[in-house]
Amino acid sequence: MSSLILFSILFPAALAAAGAVLVGIAPIRRRLVSRPLLQRFRRVMPPMSATERAALEAGNTWWDAELFSGHPHWPRLLEPPAGHLSVAEQAFLDGPVEELCEALDDWRITHDLLDLPEAAWSLIRRHRFFGLIIPEAYGGHGFSHRAHADVVMKLASRSVTGAVTVMVPSSLGPAELLLRYGTERQRTYYLPRLANADDIPCLALTGPTSGSDAASMPDLGIVCRGEIDGRSTLGVRLDIEKRYITLAPIATLIGLAFRLEDPDGLLGADAATGITLALVPADTPGICRGRRHFPLGIPFQNGPISGRDVFIPLDWVIGGRGGIGQGWRMLMETLAGGRGISLPALATGAGKLACRFAGGYARVRRQFGRPIGQFEGVEEPLARIAGRTYQMDAARCLFLAALDAGERPAVLSAILKYHLTETHRQVVDDAMDILGGRGICLGPANPIGRVHQAVPLAITVEGANILTRNLIIFGQGAVRCHPSLLEEMAAAKEPDPTTALRRFDAAAVRHAARLAANALRTLWLGLTRGRSARVALGIHVPADAGIRLAYRRLAWLASAFALSADLVLMTLAGSVKRRERLSARLGDLLSLLFLASAVLRHHHDHRRADPAAAAASLPLVRWALADLMQRIDHSFRALWRNLPNPWLAVLLRGLSFPAGSPFRGPNDRLDHEVAGLLLAPGAARDALTQGIYLGASVGRLDTALAAAVAAEPAERKLRAASADGRLQRHAEPRHALGTGVLTAEEAGAIARADILRDEVIQVDAFADLAPSLATARRAPAPKPGPESSEAAAATPSRSEAERAAA
Repeated sequence: MSSLILFSILFPAALAAAGAVLVGIAPIRRRLVSRPLLQRFRRVMPPMSATERAALEAGNTWWDAELFSGHPHWPRLLEPPAGHLSVAEQAFLDGPVEELCEALDDWRITHDLLDLPEAAWSLIRRHRFFGLIIPEAYGGHGFSHRAHADVVMKLASRSVTGAVTVMVPSSLGPAELLLRYGTERQRTYYLPRLANADDIPCLALTGPTSGSDAASMPDLGIVCRGEIDGRSTLGVRLDIEKRYITLAPIATLIGLAFRLEDPDGLLGADAATGITLALVPADTPGICRGRRHFPLGIPFQNGPISGRDVFIPLDWVIGGRGGIGQGWRMLMETLAGGRGISLPALATGAGKLACRFAGGYARVRRQFGRPIGQFEGVEEPLARIAGRTYQMDAARCLFLAALDAGERPAVLSAILKYHLTETHRQVVDDAMDILGGRGICLGPANPIGRVHQAVPLAITVEGANILTRNLIIFGQGAVRCHPSLLEEMAAAKEPDPTTALRRFDAAAVRHAARLAANALRTLWLGLTRGRSARVALGIHVPADAGIRLAYRRLAWLASAFALSADLVLMTLAGSVKRRERLSARLGDLLSLLFLASAVLRHHHDHRRADPAAAAASLPLVRWALADLMQRIDHSFRALWRNLPNPWLAVLLRGLSFPAGSPFRGPNDRLDHEVAGLLLAPGAARDALTQGIYLGASVGRLDTALAAAVAAEPAERKLRAASADGRLQRHAEPRHALGTGVLTAEEAGAIARADILRDEVIQVDAFADLAPSLATARRAPAPKPGPESSEAAAATPSRSEAERAAA
């Protein structure tokens, strides 16, 4: 160990000394060092397609770049104002959203109707739920990103089908594309129609051969002349095949992505071609839509769209002629923020529901004479549910605050999409384990079963999670967020050799200086286990509960991450793109550092807004940080263990953790403390589950929980009397009334708790599980737009045919 520490000290010192000599003699450095480095950099720099470049240029960087620097500027974390809803936004959540939640009978939706009920569709239209992000000038609400996300989160805690139906038009859909890129004529015509649901939108991107690799779409549009209303018109003739398109079966307006080609040069010699987006009315001749997919039994409207020999005029292209060939850039820039809003909101809503329902059930449900939540084996998943829901809510709120402050952090949106949907899966699985049979028996009284059933939907859409983790988070993050890499890549592409060398040399010198500084900083912080870090926040941070130490240790881990990322990129160069699992582990480190930062920021905001509730929530903060830092430690070790160069692994381990790792994760005592927050009513439980719909199932359980807590003092008296022989074993409360052990009020409290317990532990049972034909074959809800294909309308889906046969 001593030799390793000595080597760790000598290496960065030698590096710094050599760097100092070279920096001082620029001509020698450029000739002997920078020119060979530039030549090697050009050889190993992977080629970049136009679609990859568009993805990299989408959005901007924010706190992710600070973490990549290795020396984050902490006040920047606190810059975006904490998200607060306006009076109008809060009124919408308390009024129309609450009303819509009451109309969303999820059992009836998922078992009988296989669609939203007519009352829900009517509310969506009347209250302009499809116009959440559309400005008031165009007939929408013009809500903030925070309000948009809070609407989705509340709906998701009631019905996944309802949440998906509302969230898709307001995230990645025609409305945002029109707002950002549409012509004024397009915006003036379509946005009011979208806000009022006079038009139902969908976005047709994914096809049978272009899923995660959407840029390879084969859907083709050829520029040509055609006739519209008897007039010769310059336009595009399309052949398309799309699937998995949400709202497609009922859509009246299709946002369509396709590859545009102009073989006859009708657009002009210098006109751009490539991926293009157009707005196509669903009744356009040749468009076929109306059939439905049935994604895991969650019946939001989703289905295929196809078209053969479809002619559209050029002015249907989003942005007009200026939008031709710009479709991929539009999609990437829209996705840069959009995928960090809706799916994280859905995931957090599910986590909050799991906290409320599984926690209450674990206190009310008794086995072996005690609440199941008091068994250590149940405390462990309860603590995970609570702690990781706190992490999700913290990350969600921080990202939304950044969006509302004008940031568009593309890499962070990928982090939120991946990590919150994966955490959502873990939290709901833990809730199902605790609920047992109560969770697996579907029916009106089970609010968790369909949530569990729907988990893979969030995992799959808007960038499959395997792709997002292995290719996108670090793959884009390394280029976008690294302090020097993008500058070095630009210099390498410079055509003039002298200018290229000068620019590359300047960038490389700054890169080397940062590398040496990070190496020295990481070693020093590692020797003190982070305690020597200087974190200038500009605010008072209390020393209690380890919050101040957490900031310091996060600074240490950020420095270690930047050092590891730099040396891995330097030694593996372009092959990092092919070593997906190494890239995934580096992405995990960046992601977990962001989540830990979000926990600290969330606690800071909570402490300013409600000091009492923040104090009650401190066990959640400590658990969340302990869990994240242990996972960071694990990711470091997994990265180093799998590096192809074992000496590099030894070096990084010695520089990063010269005095060992202090991260052990939450202990049993902390698990017990956190689980206890879910087992009784209180400020921390209310704060953690704030923003969800408290309907009949959750409300009954809350009532039973309060009764169980109120009856516990009397139950302890009863048990004590049975233990010392004053009453028989397992005596009932009525037997204790005449003995002075219990008062009538205490006996009544126990009886009331027992009655309510018996109610909430019951599961649904049915005489006949088949949905009635009257319900299953009801008239469709009032949604505009005729079927565009008689064949599609005449051919029922398999599920419809089976129900009809039944």
